[in-house]
Amino acid sequence: MPVRRALRVVRRWWRVVAHHLQRFTAPARRAWRRSLQLRVVALTLVASSLLVGTFGAYIANRSAEILLSRAEREADTVMSSKVEYAFRQLTLYPQARDPELPSAINDLVNELADGDPAARGKTIISIRAERHTDQLQAVAVPSDVDTRALLTAEMISRVSSGSGRKASQIRTAEINGETIKYLVYGSPVPTKFGHVELYYMVPLTSEDQDANLIRTTVLATGLALVILLGVVAGLVTRLVVTPVRVAARTAQRLSAGLLDQRMKVNGEDDLALLAAAFNQMAANLQRQIVRLEEMSRLQRRFTSDVSHELRTPLTTVRMAADLIFSEREDFDPAVARSAELLQAELDRFEELLTDLLEISRFDAGFAALDAEHTDLVPIAERVAERLSGLAERVGVELDLRLPDTPVIAEVDPRRVERVLRNLVGNAIEHGEAKPVQITMATDDAAVAITVRDHGIGLKPGEERLVFNRFWRADPSRARQTGGTGLGLSISVEDARLHGGWLEAWGAPGEGAQFRLTLPVRAGDRLVAAPLPLIPGTGPRR
Repeated sequence: MPVRRALRVVRRWWRVVAHHLQRFTAPARRAWRRSLQLRVVALTLVASSLLVGTFGAYIANRSAEILLSRAEREADTVMSSKVEYAFRQLTLYPQARDPELPSAINDLVNELADGDPAARGKTIISIRAERHTDQLQAVAVPSDVDTRALLTAEMISRVSSGSGRKASQIRTAEINGETIKYLVYGSPVPTKFGHVELYYMVPLTSEDQDANLIRTTVLATGLALVILLGVVAGLVTRLVVTPVRVAARTAQRLSAGLLDQRMKVNGEDDLALLAAAFNQMAANLQRQIVRLEEMSRLQRRFTSDVSHELRTPLTTVRMAADLIFSEREDFDPAVARSAELLQAELDRFEELLTDLLEISRFDAGFAALDAEHTDLVPIAERVAERLSGLAERVGVELDLRLPDTPVIAEVDPRRVERVLRNLVGNAIEHGEAKPVQITMATDDAAVAITVRDHGIGLKPGEERLVFNRFWRADPSRARQTGGTGLGLSISVEDARLHGGWLEAWGAPGEGAQFRLTLPVRAGDRLVAAPLPLIPGTGPRR
């Protein structure tokens, strides 16, 4: 249990830290995603830093190795000459117990130091001699230096092993309060009286200074080169990104309706060609949009004018047809049937004319929403009652699934009733004598009404085409309701006028379902619907 509690505390602490890190790094991450120039410059700096750092480290290390190798060659040459000189001097003493041998060794160290220009300063020369059981240590030059930190037991053992070979190592010692790195060479000196060792210790101060100078120079040069590459990458990227940004801003203005916006063309390079091509495209789009707007305006005006102009002759024809229809019982059966057909087609023609006028108002932007707080349950019941006769005639059962409590929303009741009448009428017509379900649900923000049939359904892609004007899924199919082909187009405009959705779903052989979603309060933005569009799924959009 304590372990679990500790793990929970750690996880909670980590979530808090991660949350704060995300908050602090959010501006940087947003700038990284949005700025191509920043990404190019950053990647250039990282890549150039790795490349320059790798080559700089190689050059600095190689330079240090060359300096050390040169110091080793010089020390080896000097060591060989000193061993030869020490051999000539010590051969004068054939006896190991010669009382003058200790002073002779000290004199030899001084002579070796005086004969070596490099021995001045911090260079150290030391001689160790074995005289039977006594060990003679010559005075080092300088004489106040303790060589015990430089001459390790391992090196003394290698030099005194009797193999006659030189030994070398690099050691660091503190000389008079200063830490100095030394190159230590040791070599045996052959004598008649016994074993003698000569040690030559050269400071590597100048080599270290030269190596540090090289490293500093390489570092400064590499840093300057990286900064220069970053500046160059920023300038080059700016040359490319700036026209792209100008093109993006111009495209945004064009999409906002400012069709006269153009890019400035400078020079004759690829970017100038891009700007010229963009301007040409914008000009062509402007001409095409203006032409289409003019055609659309003329079409809307034509539809509106024709619809209004047909009102007067339609009224006259309607009066004559009503008179003939009322006297049809006195006519021959064929003439009476013609009077009935004339009356039916005039009704349909009048409905079409009314729908055309409504469409023209939507197209002209004159449609207005007369919203008021309305209970939608009675509207759905009234639509079902008015279409019950048609449903009985084609053998379709209407199944109402409405809430028991009022569903109040701020809507235009006339338009909502017209939408439901169109949806239910289409469901009855395409229901294949199967039940049609009308379902209503609401939440705090939206009201949804679905109309579900189990008829022929919709093919893939037709759920978007059903709202086109005069579109029919099966042109050869006879209409039961005598519709005009504009009902769903008007319905989707009514839904948009409310700020709502009108959507369709269907599958071949499984029927179709239409969903009308309206905000409870006029002007609110819809986020989700209380009922699913696809039967059997969740209620989210």
